[in-house]
Amino acid sequence: MTKAVDLAARLGLAAPVIQAPMAGAQGHALAAAVCEAGGLGAIPAALLSPAGLRAEIEALRARSTRPFAVNFFCHQPPAPDAARERRWRERLAPYYAEYGLDPAAAPAGAMRAPFSAELAALIEPLRPPVLSFHFGLPAPDLLARVKRWGALVMASATTVEEARWLQQHGADVIIAQGLEAGGHRGHFLDDDLTRQLGLFALLPQIVQAVSLPVVAAGGIGDATTIAAARALGAAGVQIGTAYLKSPEATITPQHRALLGTEAARHTALTNLFSGRPARSIVNRLMRECGPLCADVPAFPLAPAALAPLREAAQAQGRSDFSSLWAGSYAANCRAAPAAELTQAFIAAWQAARTQEMA
Repeated sequence: MTKAVDLAARLGLAAPVIQAPMAGAQGHALAAAVCEAGGLGAIPAALLSPAGLRAEIEALRARSTRPFAVNFFCHQPPAPDAARERRWRERLAPYYAEYGLDPAAAPAGAMRAPFSAELAALIEPLRPPVLSFHFGLPAPDLLARVKRWGALVMASATTVEEARWLQQHGADVIIAQGLEAGGHRGHFLDDDLTRQLGLFALLPQIVQAVSLPVVAAGGIGDATTIAAARALGAAGVQIGTAYLKSPEATITPQHRALLGTEAARHTALTNLFSGRPARSIVNRLMRECGPLCADVPAFPLAPAALAPLREAAQAQGRSDFSSLWAGSYAANCRAAPAAELTQAFIAAWQAARTQEMA
């Protein structure tokens, strides 16, 4: 039996179906389609400039008047490590030679920015109804500012300990992120992957440990998985990978072609593309370097050196150096409009609720 928390009523949704924010894979078009279909669409902010973020929120609002979420990262920018950067570039040198590229021409620096006072000031006049956070929560003063304008705060937990921490530090909703989820792991208290569980082991433990509503994320994309999440106590579901073949998604043609195939059944956690473990379809770089490598610069410094290789390979129709973010549902993806998918997820949630009440 689920907790007595009606997220749909609280957020004004047809059902508590939440679209996972997927930086680099979607923009306002996907979020707006989900919102209009009765779910909660989300804009990922991590890769956007302040001006780009404002434009995305305004574009979403031009398409939909329904509630939506904006997602931010809360990582601590690392100190540069010249020795580690050198080892990483040395490891990539044979690939540069293969493509006739100059390693010295590769850029340096971070590719993702955390939530900040500047971003809070930017979006405060826009009043997003929901803010979601990955890698913990923002500093207490920033979180208090967000709450003053009335935003509902959601945050990811990969362990019971993280869920308890989020409850103690001001989250309103906890997203239980199972090991199956695509993209970046949301861990922030402990980066030991052996402590993290699959969703259907993690979810009931978090539900028992906290009094907040818990949203299930990881490997969900059809009626069976939605019903299972609800049966284990989820107050809602967050779905990402199942949307990646929708026309509103902005992934590369190579990435799109892999989804829904047997090749997409092999996903793994890798730090090669960003410096932090994230689930991707396995490709050449992951096979040849190993999915987890100690030479990779700390998040989010790793992508800079890969950028020229990624662009060169993509120009040849290859995804050898691209992050093919996808969860364990990737082989089951189907090409359908985001609104159609959302309506199916809503119907599945409602059917599971009816079955419980029968």
